[in-house]
Amino acid sequence: MNTRKLGRSNLEVSALGLGCMGMSFSYGPPKDKQEMISLLRTAVERGVTFFDTAEVYGPFINEELVGEALAPFKGKVVIATKFGFKIGGAPGGLDSRPEHIKEVVEASLKRLQVETIDLLYQHRVDPAVPIEETIGAMARLVEQGKVRYLGVCEAGPETLRRAHKAHPVAALQTEYSLWFRDVERDLLPLCRELGIAYVAYAPLGRGLLTGRIRTADDLAPNDQRRRHPRFAPENLARNLKLVEELEAMAKGQGVTAAQLALAWMLAQGDHIVPIPGTNQVRNVELNAAAAEIRLSGEKLARLSEIFAIGAGAGQRYHANVLKGVGI
Repeated sequence: MNTRKLGRSNLEVSALGLGCMGMSFSYGPPKDKQEMISLLRTAVERGVTFFDTAEVYGPFINEELVGEALAPFKGKVVIATKFGFKIGGAPGGLDSRPEHIKEVVEASLKRLQVETIDLLYQHRVDPAVPIEETIGAMARLVEQGKVRYLGVCEAGPETLRRAHKAHPVAALQTEYSLWFRDVERDLLPLCRELGIAYVAYAPLGRGLLTGRIRTADDLAPNDQRRRHPRFAPENLARNLKLVEELEAMAKGQGVTAAQLALAWMLAQGDHIVPIPGTNQVRNVELNAAAAEIRLSGEKLARLSEIFAIGAGAGQRYHANVLKGVGI
């Protein structure tokens, strides 16, 4: 697989990474551990070298899974993890106090079975702690050799500038897909300007762009997507009309809808690294193959037209969650 650099860091990763959250968290019950270990190792065999996890996924068990699965590939893969949520407290509570960051990183190092975390993100901006203070605490971990590079997730443009001024930021991680393109207005250009990689989570619209979700009944009873506005019945119907156009184009290209969506994203800039998640080996193989698809300018333009900003129905999160992103 082709590779891309994460900003101005020395981290060179596969053009497509792998989001590991859904193996342990959010999309139904945790999957079989041995099956997921096999999946992660298959991903490495298919050329994937960039893996994304977080302490809150599980919590904790996803980091343990990733650490065990990738232990044989130390030095050959890049592992990113995140801190920032209060675990065991109120849902959505944040904690980016410097003393907390230090504790979290020590625990993550053990679970990941590594001496140094390749890329450490602040999972959400904590309004109670100035971003300069948070980045300063993270930078001290770089000086101590416990972290290689820093990232932030779901930060707004001004916060990203302040963070990058305090210490070089290698990557910003936020949502981006054909379905959700609002970041093209400000964050994508800013990342290019500052030399920061844009790591795109949910590049398949949380499964929406695969064409495999037709009703809420296709989701497990405890799948968190049931509570996402875009999957509400009145919004899903409209969104599926867009997906049908994507599927028709994919058929004409001889690829899957998911592959077409990923190929489109990779063509939007070489500073973009999508991290599609899956718990199916077949999807790992299909996604990896998408990195080799080249689309004509005409097809890229047509996809951008179909999925114009605002074409999709429903917000990506509920209003209370949206308050904590882009700040």
